[in-house]
Parts: sequence; structure tokens; C-alpha cells
Amino acid sequence: MNYDYPHINDSEITDTLEDSAGSDKPRILLMGLQRSGKSSIQRVVFGKMPPNDTLYLESTTKIQKEDITRSFIDFQIWDFPGQVNFFDMAYDSQEIFGAVGALIFVIDAQDDYSEALHRLFFTVTSAYRVNQNISFEVLIHKVDGLSDDYKIDTQRDVQQRMGDMLADAQMEHIHLSYYLTSIYDHSIYEAFSKIIQKLIRELPTLENLLNVLCQNSGIDKAYLFDTLTKIYIATDSSPVDMQSYELCSDMIDVIIDIECIYGAQVSSPNGRLSISDEEDEYGNGGDENHHGMNGNGRSLQDQYDQEDDVNDDNESQQQPSLRRTDGVGQNESEASSLIKLDNGDVLYMREVNRLLVLICLLRHDNFEKHGLIDYNFQCFKEAVTEVFEFSQKRNNQQQQQQQMVHLSQQQSTNE
Repeated sequence: MNYDYPHINDSEITDTLEDSAGSDKPRILLMGLQRSGKSSIQRVVFGKMPPNDTLYLESTTKIQKEDITRSFIDFQIWDFPGQVNFFDMAYDSQEIFGAVGALIFVIDAQDDYSEALHRLFFTVTSAYRVNQNISFEVLIHKVDGLSDDYKIDTQRDVQQRMGDMLADAQMEHIHLSYYLTSIYDHSIYEAFSKIIQKLIRELPTLENLLNVLCQNSGIDKAYLFDTLTKIYIATDSSPVDMQSYELCSDMIDVIIDIECIYGAQVSSPNGRLSISDEEDEYGNGGDENHHGMNGNGRSLQDQYDQEDDVNDDNESQQQPSLRRTDGVGQNESEASSLIKLDNGDVLYMREVNRLLVLICLLRHDNFEKHGLIDYNFQCFKEAVTEVFEFSQKRNNQQQQQQQMVHLSQQQSTNE
């Protein structure tokens, strides 16, 4: 299937690919037609741009590559211009798609998506021939202006038509996942959370640890959030309720906003940039909530943006690595926050490390045993630290093996 792609400056595309070829970070590709919302998604989720500001973004004319290095998860996200055929002979498809973990195709649900479906079929089948390990994800985007019934009908129609096209090509074994998304609500964050989780090898272990924590602490729901992106990298096995997820996600913004307003009064004992735990007993003085603050009065966002990266983990080829920070597992003063909801439930947040937080939803009666919950959290934190240390060693070994193979190939070529 051929497409009439408009003329574009191929030299800019080639230069971008050459600059990126040397990176061994796993890649997540954003693809789709022009004006489908790819750049807006990247800027909102990973650049913290307000959704309304994306209305002024210009069309992408070359690959926009961004290293997600200030996050707990470590990978590259590539935003592809919609008018370029990267399966053309002018480009090295193996170079582009060989190290891809996930390919995300964005469809504008408010437009006629017939052409988008044909492009999706061409992209998926071509990329699958290059790399069969790619996870194919479809974002049915801009659904904020659609009714609930129309959203469901649109998703059903897209899935049915794509299924028929793949079946006709005898490629029905290719699996696609579909998500209804919008940058104006939490749906885009939940979709990226599920996409990222597929690429994390430690996910089953993290889920088991969260299950044990919830069972032994009376917690109804628990999420491990990457603080800067608000993507949850793991949750317990109970079903994800959008309302509880939105509450936990908004809690991160609330804490950062309060820090920006009020600053802090005390610093951590060892001088680390961390939010110190307020010593007020739960419910004293009729306060609805209390929050720990940053020891030096800076917000979490400033803290993460200004500090140097620490302990950069080595990456496997197609899976994002998980970062950990110095001092994890020691007795540093972690961030802590507590919010009491109107219905009597409690939102409780504890900092695992500088880039990762645990947010729990539980009933008021269960939180009266907060001493037991805090003890169980420390056990959970130590276990998570061991998982990441093991993951780091494994990634180091894999990278060394890859380097040895690469060196041997170079020597063979020189000979």
C-alpha cells in the first residue's frame, strides 16, 4: 500500500536519525496523521504544558526526540511527523524500529479517521516485519467533546475495521491495544501508565509487593507513581477505579502547590532535599489534611529539575530502566502527606525515593492503625529497593554483553 507523502526536507530527518542512532535507550514512538495530537500529548504528559497552550503548537516537521531522564522510568520518546513515510527505502527501518519498545499511533476521533486507519494498518504491519516484539498501542484521541455512547461506538468501529483489515492480510496475530484519551482529563495519563507497565519487567514483582502491603495494612487501593509525569508504574491487583486514580493523581499536584505557597519550616536531619514528616497526630485540631514540606522551601518540581541525575541505570534494549537514588533504604526523612476526604476515606502518601511515591486509599477506621501501616511501608520500601538493585545489576550485565558483541562484530568487519 503506497501513500502520497508531501515533500519534506529529508536532510533534517536524516540528521535527527543519525544523532539518535548512538543512543541505546529504549524508544517509545508517537506516530499518526498530521494534527492528530501527537505533539500535544508529548508536551502535556512529559513537558507539563497546560493543555490549552497546545492549541498554539505548530505541526511537527522533523522527529522530536526527548529523553525522559528526570523521571523514575528512563527511555526516549520520539514524536514523528505525520507526513513522512519512514518505511521508504531512503530510511533504515531496522535502525528506527529495531530498538522500539512501544509504537503509539494517535487517531483523531473528531475527524474522519478512514485515512488514519489505512495508515495505521500500513505502519503496524511494516513495523511488525522489522521487530515482532513491539507493543502496538492505539490512542483514539480528542474524545473530550464526544458523548459516552459515541466514544464507545467509535472505539468499537475502529477495533472492528482494524481487525478486518488484519484478518484480510492474514496478520490477525498482531495484537493492538486501544485507549480513549484526551489531554483535558486523566485518561491520557492512565493510558500511558498501562503502556509503560507493559515495558517494565519488574511489574509482576511490584504488583505482588503491593498486594501484600494492601492485605496486611487494610488498604483499599495503592499506586506507585512516578512523581514528575504522574504515571503509575504499578498498582495492586484490585480493579483500577478512575475516580480513585484521579484522586491519587491530583494529590501529587496538591502537595506541590502547597509547597510552592508555604515552603517549609524544618529540614531533614541529614540535609537531603526531602519533604519532612509533620509530627501532628492525625485529626488534631480538626485539620482536614496536613502535608510535609521541603526542607529548604523549594517545591518538589524545582527540587527535581535543579538537582543532578544520580545513579543512572543502564538500559536493556527494549525496556525502560527504573532509576533509584542514593540513600534509598537508609533512614532519611521521606516525604509524607495525609488528606482526609469528605466521605471519611483517607489518602495517604509516602515517598519511596525522590522520584517515586506510594499513594494509598483506605478507610478512616483502618488508618487508626497508622503505626502498623508505617512499619509495613518500611518493609515494602526495603523490598522495592532490593528489586531495583537486582534490576540494575542485570541491566549492567546485559549492557556489558551487548558491548562485547558489538566490539566482536567491529573486529570481524575490520578483518
